[in-house]
Amino acid sequence: MLRPSARARAVPAAPGSGPGERGRSLLREAAGLDEVERRMRSLALEAGGPVAGPMAVEQLATGGKRVRARLALAAAAALGAPGDAAVTWAAAVELLHNATLVHDDIEDGDRMRRGRPTLWAVHGLAQAINAGDLLLMLPFAALRELPAAVRGELASRIAARAVRTVGGQADELELLASQRLDWASYHDAVAGKTGALLALPIEGAALLAGRSAAEAERLAAPFVELGVLFQLQDDVLDLYGDKGRAEVGSDLYEGKVSALVVEHLARHPAERAALCGLLAAPRDATPAADVAATVSAFRHGGALEAVLGRIDALGASIFDSAPLRCEPALHAVAKELVELATAPIRHVACERKERVA
Repeated sequence: MLRPSARARAVPAAPGSGPGERGRSLLREAAGLDEVERRMRSLALEAGGPVAGPMAVEQLATGGKRVRARLALAAAAALGAPGDAAVTWAAAVELLHNATLVHDDIEDGDRMRRGRPTLWAVHGLAQAINAGDLLLMLPFAALRELPAAVRGELASRIAARAVRTVGGQADELELLASQRLDWASYHDAVAGKTGALLALPIEGAALLAGRSAAEAERLAAPFVELGVLFQLQDDVLDLYGDKGRAEVGSDLYEGKVSALVVEHLARHPAERAALCGLLAAPRDATPAADVAATVSAFRHGGALEAVLGRIDALGASIFDSAPLRCEPALHAVAKELVELATAPIRHVACERKERVA
């Protein structure tokens, strides 16, 4: 187990300059992002018909940072892939990501995302499932615009990463019922659920740049771990920040086995029955006072600091990744992506540092 020091862990920041400056420009500016938006909207309306198409567009209009689209564009620029093909690929991966968001909101019972009502809360479960299914298929429709020589391999990569994402989501939902509340089980689940769709943009960009399938997979591997880092920060943000949902502590109300749950139980095994009972309770039967007490226990019992320590260590290991060190521009993109991932919880690390001091 990675152990944080006694002092508070700062979230990692990308060191150095030079190539890092180029990486920041590639990810932040993401040349072609406006065209990605147009292509996603056009695909949804053309292929989705008069009902499902507008619902898919409604989902896309909820916004977000477009991390996966930006990553596809930045990786393509870093590796030398053609710009127009990169735009199409970025649209494909972002459409797939939005499909998972629609289905996630249904599974989790979330009525708000990014401060707006979720698709199922507006249109009902059945129609939201239809919109999510449409978004799941649209990436394959997008591939028609790409060269035939790479189309098959890209379709195979989309299918494989989508399957891994679904498997990770299914595994995560079973962690509590199966009582697999250890770090290895948590890591495997989130590496699939979140990591797969951060590796996918890199794989496709590498293939479009003429790299072999094996090389594309090797370059994408560190971004699976970057997905784990994203999930760790998301778990922290849910309890100690603002995710644009209706309430703080949605993960606890939903019964989600988060990184904080896993770490707290590793440190306080005697509290396993009580915490599992809270997570297993129906959402509308979970007392707000119990959720607040649990949030406090995670903070004062060491789980929060330990998870911040894991984020710190994971970021450092990504910075030191051998495949990325051989590709300076892509390495710089990964550095900035770590900064982007950790920025929403930077205040948590700073608050902890002030209390310890």
